[in-house]
This record gives sequence, structure tokens and C-alpha cells, in this order.
Amino acid sequence: MVSAQSSNQGKTYSLLKIKSFLIWTFTLAVCLLVVGFPLVVLMATVGCLLSIVLQSVMPVSAVLLVAGGLITFNIMAVVFAAGVLTLKGIHPSEVRWLTWLHGEAEQMQATVYAACPLTCDIKI
Repeated sequence: MVSAQSSNQGKTYSLLKIKSFLIWTFTLAVCLLVVGFPLVVLMATVGCLLSIVLQSVMPVSAVLLVAGGLITFNIMAVVFAAGVLTLKGIHPSEVRWLTWLHGEAEQMQATVYAACPLTCDIKI
């Protein structure tokens, strides 16, 4: 009975780690595409220049090599960062600025006008 229960806990722990890794991968990929847009533009510029330089050395596959290298670098960076965050035990629900990820609405402040304390029934 004890071994079956520990096996069940091990499977649950593994599934939680995999879930955390997948959520981190998704979150970091979205952040790279949305927030890191200037970085993506910079990488595309460097990639274009690098493919032009490599075109004289290997004319057939310079663009393919550079594009593949940049895409592989981005994917590996996201996977590595997600792995580090998962191994450190940081779950996405613990991060304060990720409220959009778990559906928690931010508290909106009610607007109070200057004449409102005299005319409104709002408790301040």
C-alpha cells in the first residue's frame, strides 16, 4: 500500500513538473514574440547580413544555414530558460506579473470625481 502511494505521488510530481515546463515554454515564447520584437528585428538584420557574407563562401545553403541557426537558437533559448525555471521550482502561478496567464482579473479602482462625495452613494 505504501509503495503504491509513493508511486502515485511520484507520477503526480512528474506531471506537475511537465505541466510547469510546458507553461513556461509557452509563456517565454509568447514574451519573446510580443515583448522581444526589437530583439527579433535585430536578429533578422544580423541574419540577413550574415547570409550575405556567407553567400560568397557557400552559395547554395547560406540562407538556409543562417535561418536554421537563428530559429534553433531561439527555440533552444526558450527551452533552456523554461528548464532552468522549472528545475528551480518556480511555478508560473507564483510570478506576480503573470496574472494574465491564470485568469485572475486585476482589481480595478473606482473613479471618484470631485463632486462625487456630495452626490454619489459610494462608500469610500
